[in-house]
Amino acid sequence: MKLKDRVALVTGAGTGIGRAIAETFAREGAKVAVNYSKSREAAEEVVAVIRSAGGTAVAIGADVADAAEVEGMVDRVNREFGQLDILVNNAGWSTRIPHDQLDNLTDEIWDRTFDTNLRGAFYAVRSAVPSLRKQPGSSIVNVASVAGMTGMGSSIAYAASKGAMITMNKSLARALAPQIRVNAIAPGFVRTRFASWPAAAFDQGEAVTPLKHLATVEEIAALALYLVADAGSMTGETIVVDGGLTELGTIQMHTAR
Repeated sequence: MKLKDRVALVTGAGTGIGRAIAETFAREGAKVAVNYSKSREAAEEVVAVIRSAGGTAVAIGADVADAAEVEGMVDRVNREFGQLDILVNNAGWSTRIPHDQLDNLTDEIWDRTFDTNLRGAFYAVRSAVPSLRKQPGSSIVNVASVAGMTGMGSSIAYAASKGAMITMNKSLARALAPQIRVNAIAPGFVRTRFASWPAAAFDQGEAVTPLKHLATVEEIAALALYLVADAGSMTGETIVVDGGLTELGTIQMHTAR
C-alpha cells in the first residue's frame, strides 16, 4: 500500500472529485479525514464505504472559508490520528453566470467564490503546515481547473479564482520547499454535480475533446495519488487533465485558421 501509516485531509470530500480521492487514498492505506461543509450525509456515506472496506476515516464538518473552523478541523485531525501527512484542497464553489452578463456577477458571488476557492485553500495550508513539516515526504495537492488557464468556465469569478490558485500553488511550492511538496491538478469538464452543469454541456465538451473522453473522478484521484506517493521530485507543477482540449484543441483551432 502506497499510503500505509499516512494521514490525509481532503476538503470537500463528500462528493465528486473529493470523494474519489478520499476513497482512493483509503484503499492505499491512508487514514482519511473527509471534510464537508453542508454535505454531511454524503461525507458520512464516504466514511462508511471506507470503513466497510477495512479502512480508517472520519467525517469533519468545517467551512473552509472560515479560518477558525479550518484551524479546528486540523486540530481534530491531529487529535484523531496524531499526525497529518497529506492535504488535498478540493473544496470549491461556483454558480454559472454567462461571462457577458457582467452586472449579474455581484459582490456576493465574487466574495463567496474567492472565499471558498482561494482563501479557503490558503487557510487550510496555513493551518496544516506545522503538522506537515513534522512528517517526512509530506505533500499538498490543490485542485484547480483549466478555467484558471483559459479564462472560461462557470463564471469570470470562478476562472479568476482558479487562476489565482495556480499562481498560489507556485508561491507555496517555493515557500514550503524542501520539506513539503505542493502541486496542483487542473481538470477540465468532469461529470459531477458541481455548478449544476446540464448533461448536454458535458456531451458537447466531450464531442470537441481530442480524446473524445472527459476525465473521470477516478482518473483524477489516481493522479492525486501519484502526486502524493510517487512524484518525489515534483513541486510547483499544475497538471492539466482534460482529454487534450486545452492544448490540442487550441492548436487545432490555430491550424484551422
